[in-house]
Amino acid sequence: MDTTSRLLMLLEVVEQGSFAKAAEIRNIDRSVISKQISRLEDELGVRLLNRTTRSFSLTAAGAEMIKKAAELRTLLNDTVRMAENYHLEPRGVLKITSSTIIGRRYLQPVLNDFQKRFPQVEVELRLDDKLVDIVSEGFDLAFRVGEPKDSSLIARKIARTRLLILAAPEFIATYGMPKTMNDLAQLPGASYASSAFRIEGINYLDQNGKQQEQKINSVYRANDAEVLLMKTLSGTTYFLAPAFIIQNEITEGLLVPLLPEVKLVEHSAMYAVYPHRDLPVRTRLFLDAVREYIGKDKPIWEHGIPNFDGMYI
Repeated sequence: MDTTSRLLMLLEVVEQGSFAKAAEIRNIDRSVISKQISRLEDELGVRLLNRTTRSFSLTAAGAEMIKKAAELRTLLNDTVRMAENYHLEPRGVLKITSSTIIGRRYLQPVLNDFQKRFPQVEVELRLDDKLVDIVSEGFDLAFRVGEPKDSSLIARKIARTRLLILAAPEFIATYGMPKTMNDLAQLPGASYASSAFRIEGINYLDQNGKQQEQKINSVYRANDAEVLLMKTLSGTTYFLAPAFIIQNEITEGLLVPLLPEVKLVEHSAMYAVYPHRDLPVRTRLFLDAVREYIGKDKPIWEHGIPNFDGMYI
């Protein structure tokens, strides 16, 4: 391993916050990274890290080296992308991360077709509802629902994600059909909740166009939208659901939209996020294929919801 590789390894250790996490990403033993960092310090003749048994901190020299390592990584990535764009045929590894349901339902069909068209492209897909550092972990693209928070990344809107209020016929038979938002106040609901994000209410516009919030009487919470849908199908809760989770449940009569005349505040859109504007050919072609599959004006998931154009608007 040369000095450049060791500098990049040091950068990963600092960005991940531990030797163990950096080793996990590289799929190597922690001791290997520790030895390589020690060799780097020997090569440079300066201490870069102050280490204890459980943590580390950068020395002044180490902090300067990290800045240079970040610049070096950017330069190397730019060089690789430039070279890749001279290939007429897309090739190489396309590394993607996505929330689980988006990846399963809307990326996998595109990936299947994409690799038929471009067999020299390898794909690595990580499905994870937790946000990842796409720069330090080397991802080409990330697909997420929600406004991107990192202003240093490039974000491109793929599609809108509108909301519905859904319940099973059994739920309506038990509790009756609600007539107003206030009627929902005492009815049992299912809601999304994770360590990073919770939905506690339904945001809507009243007759004066003023935004209001109806609290959800949440009796069931989960960090997986498909699980929440399954709970709703049982007839025991209603669910404020993103449209992209719906397949044929409404057309088959398994779920019924509640209060479709209410103007719901639109949910955060789906975005593709990537670290650089100058995308390699394989990444650009795949992004275009995803946008084509999902639909530029009306997303694919809205086609299975009867009369959705007139609901919740």
